[in-house]
Amino acid sequence: MKQILSDLTWELETLDALVSGLDAAGWNKATYCSDWTIKDVICHLAYFDSTARLAATDAEAFNNHMVEAFGKIKSMDEVAGISLGKGRAMTVPELLDWWRSQRAQKIKALSPLDPKDRLPWYGPPMSARSFATARIMETWAHGQDVYDALKIKRPASPGLKHIAHLGVTTFGWSFSNRQMDVPQAPVRVELTAPNGDVWTWGEEDAKDRVRGPAEDFCLVVTQRRHVDDTVIKTQGDTARQWMIYAQCFAGPPDKGPEKGFWKKGFEDSRGQGVE
Repeated sequence: MKQILSDLTWELETLDALVSGLDAAGWNKATYCSDWTIKDVICHLAYFDSTARLAATDAEAFNNHMVEAFGKIKSMDEVAGISLGKGRAMTVPELLDWWRSQRAQKIKALSPLDPKDRLPWYGPPMSARSFATARIMETWAHGQDVYDALKIKRPASPGLKHIAHLGVTTFGWSFSNRQMDVPQAPVRVELTAPNGDVWTWGEEDAKDRVRGPAEDFCLVVTQRRHVDDTVIKTQGDTARQWMIYAQCFAGPPDKGPEKGFWKKGFEDSRGQGVE
């Protein structure tokens, strides 16, 4: 748990350092995520860091929270309203204080756990390792929304491999969540890390393959980029279909940005996308 929590802490602190220096106009700047502002993004992260802290410290209280807060919701708009409401009512300094305290308590609670310990969450219980991985993924994905809105080049994350692994292991979920049959053809994944290392998953002789930069793969599986707006290459129908539907997070089916979105005058945080 030590390494994965170190990577999670890096992700949180790096995003904090970026947003804490913004002025009022910066905090109110719109992102490309559901038209949320940058403040909304931090409201969302702070809320779920607070419920993650609760899940890691008091399972019974978390389960009661699930019933009380989400037991009667009927739409994702209602979920967004709940997750954003508390932070929106705060000033920026209050929001930052809340976010920092909740995430620090979360890290402290997760630190002594065995990676296989089970924690409650929104859906089936998760291992402590998967729980921490999911928090890295969500922080990184929403952090991407902030970097894109500000058109600032983001640093390479030490947590990319965790996100990529989550993207690979949610292959079946990406289809079953859409009420589709899960393809049986194996897919080989070969990703190049920022330092040049190659990360691989799947059978070496698989005919279907996904290749490319690890960052691009993570952008696709978190639905921050359409695969055709990256340099990810696919081989085989199953690999192609997966990259179209890939979704490594829970919730109803989502599709991310349309093909060509980052080629219509939008510049992403890597300086790509402008024709």
